Amino acid sequence: MPQSPIEGTWELSIQTPLGRQHTVLTLSRYNGGLTGTMRDVRHGEQVELTDLEQHGAQLCWAQSITRPMRLNLVFEVVVDGDAMTGQAKAGRLPASRVTGHRLPP
Repeated sequence: MPQSPIEGTWELSIQTPLGRQHTVLTLSRYNGGLTGTMRDVRHGEQVELTDLEQHGAQLCWAQSITRPMRLNLVFEVVVDGDAMTGQAKAGRLPASRVTGHRLPP
């Protein structure tokens, strides 16, 4: 069965020790590669994703944020159609659960 494309806009919920964070993930193809940004809904901060890699249904990336606190995050998620599940990790802090869904175009 062919993989569905992961490009598009995704609404994510991240369950962190500071409470649930809501973000909007935008993924697109540029010059044959995958690119993306993440925007924090509450704080308005938007950052570019780095080390973005797709291996089948698995998607991994890193990002640095400054709000609500300065952190370097690493995400590992699995895409299943229009759903996304996985985790975000910040250094030695416990992993945070990530869930999300694709928004209509």
